[in-house]
Amino acid sequence: MPESARALLGEVTTAFTAFTVSAPPVASVGDGPIRWPGYDVALERARARTGEDESVVCGVGKVGETEAVLIAFEFGFLGGSIGGGTGSRLRAAFERARELGVPVVSLIATGGSRMQEGMRALTQLQHIAGEMALTRAAGLAQVAVLCGPVTGGGWATLGAGADVTLALPGTQVGFAGSRVRPRGDDAAYTAEGQFAGGQVDQVVGEGELRGTLERWLRVLTTPAGAVPPPAALGAGKVPATGWAAVTAARARTRPRATSYVDHYFDWWQEVRGDRCGGVDRGVLCGFGLRDGAAAAFAAQCGTPTRPAGFRTAARLVRLADRLRVPVLTLIDTPGAANDGEAERAGAGPAIAELFSAVAAATVPMTSLVIGEGGSGGALAFAAPGRLWATPDSYFSVTSPEAAASILKRGDDEIAATADQLRLRPQDLVDLGIARGIVGPER
Repeated sequence: MPESARALLGEVTTAFTAFTVSAPPVASVGDGPIRWPGYDVALERARARTGEDESVVCGVGKVGETEAVLIAFEFGFLGGSIGGGTGSRLRAAFERARELGVPVVSLIATGGSRMQEGMRALTQLQHIAGEMALTRAAGLAQVAVLCGPVTGGGWATLGAGADVTLALPGTQVGFAGSRVRPRGDDAAYTAEGQFAGGQVDQVVGEGELRGTLERWLRVLTTPAGAVPPPAALGAGKVPATGWAAVTAARARTRPRATSYVDHYFDWWQEVRGDRCGGVDRGVLCGFGLRDGAAAAFAAQCGTPTRPAGFRTAARLVRLADRLRVPVLTLIDTPGAANDGEAERAGAGPAIAELFSAVAAATVPMTSLVIGEGGSGGALAFAAPGRLWATPDSYFSVTSPEAAASILKRGDDEIAATADQLRLRPQDLVDLGIARGIVGPER
């Protein structure tokens, strides 16, 4: 954790100009709104110790080439706690961001609401949430960096409520602070634990914060127009039969989503987790830069897609839509996970959430089937009317094996059933489901 808020600002910005905000008058006679004994003295000590007059420093600066409003917490000022003066500064910061039309970067180190101001401090969280909502509605990105510790309302508003949440290694993160939570599961209250649970997008190594922020702000603020489908990286010939299409799509040597993402983008940053405690490593989501402009992507990686994967993809689509960034989806799954754990985790509602996010999106979306297109679990990732297929792919109402089972056919009839399903890429074009079959890059 950096020594001070201004030291951290110096690490991540090339230019920064702070602005001050006077706190509104409070009707009390010394010691704050609830007349906490010794509060005035504690404030004076905090000011003398840190050189700051509140627990946050706010201003406008440049992170790389991107102008942003920055909020940095001074943990040495009463534990970076959020009081009335803090709330006033945060509201002013978000208002300035909307005036300038720039993103907000919050560098957070706070123990939460300031006890010495009682409910007056706690209700600042509602004001902060309101400002964040207005800023989201204005289509401006919000990035949080958890610098440590980050607990209480600071985590539950600025941290967890940001579009993208980064964290420094070893940072204490959790709604419950170290003095009030149960003992015995300390790993859950760390940046790494929150990353594992899908609440943090990236743990940023020492010395990498400025560069990481520069990349994130660039891909969140430089949207492209509609993006073309990627070129095929695998087989160049379409399959002769339905079963040949299934066999090609299931081949272990076929290129997977990561190869397509790496080939399509100059570089990319991952959006990780569904913000409900789940991570599906079979779904890769993020934002990438291609020819100087940004696009978002949600890609299936060839495994049965779990509820967390659908919810992460829905999170990605909604965020990209709000920021006016076009979306590319890559379809490759035998289908939605259908085990008991997936059902208990809400498979149906999660798939419905993604269908809804895609249907509501107003930005251009492009979809490419790069392998298996297994039923509704694959269709949820598909953009209506803007679907393409690679030669080594298929898309079907259900798998040939499942169709044969439903129709009470034997295993010897599976291949013929695949033909009857008309699942080949050329069949998808003939049926008007796909716009075309992409070829290899020339």
